[in-house]
Amino acid sequence: MKKVLFFYNPTSGETAIADALDEVIGIYQSEGLLMVPYRLGFSSRDEEVLRQVDATYHHILVAGGDGTVNYVVNQMKRAGVDLPLAVLPTGTANDFAHLLGVPDDIPQACRQILDGEVRPVDLGLAGDTWFVNVFSCGLFTEVSQRTPSIMKNTFGKLAYYVGGLNELPKFRKMQIEIESDSGVYRGSSLIFFVFNGQSAGQFHLAYKSEIDDGLLDVLVVKGDNPLETLQTVFHYLSRRKRAYPPGLVHMQCRSLRISAQNSETTDIDGQPGPGLPVTIRCMHQAIRVLAPRRVSL
Repeated sequence: MKKVLFFYNPTSGETAIADALDEVIGIYQSEGLLMVPYRLGFSSRDEEVLRQVDATYHHILVAGGDGTVNYVVNQMKRAGVDLPLAVLPTGTANDFAHLLGVPDDIPQACRQILDGEVRPVDLGLAGDTWFVNVFSCGLFTEVSQRTPSIMKNTFGKLAYYVGGLNELPKFRKMQIEIESDSGVYRGSSLIFFVFNGQSAGQFHLAYKSEIDDGLLDVLVVKGDNPLETLQTVFHYLSRRKRAYPPGLVHMQCRSLRISAQNSETTDIDGQPGPGLPVTIRCMHQAIRVLAPRRVSL
């Protein structure tokens, strides 16, 4: 029997995976796969487990949110593991899992994954830290890091919105410089994103982004007129218009270097990121995913 290494984060999202463990293992066993469950401890032991992976393993399954997936991907890269990765969306936002087309219902997600396809996708690399979905800096950046797990589990995405409102009185403009292989931005910014995926906190911002195009999508919310810019961006989000509004700069590039006048906090998939300046690259087809089959239009 082929084995599947099953990483799960019991504190992620609404802790749904704790109640579904037996059902997940049963579905996999019914398909002739032997599950090897491992409770993530976010310690050096996690990488030790990965270093024991060999040719008897079919894929790695991760149950958690974007931060958990980010953590496992970085551990896989450090351990030199090149197995397909599948994701059960049991976090708060689950942007990466949703981008792969994985449904929220855990049994349905398992069945679609097992009937799915393996395909290569891109990853971002900020300094020496990998990311699956988005690198960000500026307003709201620290919200997901500061929001306690118990609040996320109880209130879900509402916890992020409440945390974001608390940040508004403290916000300030950043003076940044972005130099990329497709353009340059120098000026003020409220927040900027470097997307490998398309959404952040389930807000679909990078509508032109593709996870396998070898490009990163950079979005800069300018800081020239903060209130006007924020109103424009919120209007853009509510209308879902397929055009970026004034006050929002968009670039697509393979690599970029970001610097700022002051020390700024960065975020990678909901986890603390590296300091600025930093060079970010799109690593084309850097990982294989096992995901539901794409629907042909």
